Amino acid sequence: MSEVDNKKELAKLKRLAVEIASEIHDIVEDTVWTNHVKMPQLAQKLYDAVEKANAYKAEHSL
Repeated sequence: MSEVDNKKELAKLKRLAVEIASEIHDIVEDTVWTNHVKMPQLAQKLYDAVEKANAYKAEHSL
């Protein structure tokens, strides 16, 4: 992969993490009392997504 492709892949991975964070934000802001049960699973998904993005970044020296 070229450096441009690696940067695009990293941007994709970061975007996925941000989408999960946005979902968490929406729950906290709007429906925390009814959807709080989704938080542990979403928190784990966010953690995993950030770890994956950071690992990719480190692996490709970005």
